[in-house]
Amino acid sequence: MKDSISTEDLKAKLDRKDAIKLVETLAPERYREAHIPGSLNIPPERIKELAPQLLPSKDAEIITYCANPH
Repeated sequence: MKDSISTEDLKAKLDRKDAIKLVETLAPERYREAHIPGSLNIPPERIKELAPQLLPSKDAEIITYCANPH
């Protein structure tokens, strides 16, 4: 498992349409305000509930992110 990915590497993966699951880990309100197209929203307090449904493959590359306006 890698601890982080640069924005350039992430953009390259998205441009190549690599088979990744991109997950925003902020509250749903923040997700609705702005998110990377194609990303899923799984807030930390709902990960046990939503991850098995939204991320069923244990072999998939999963990249999580969070951000704020600052």
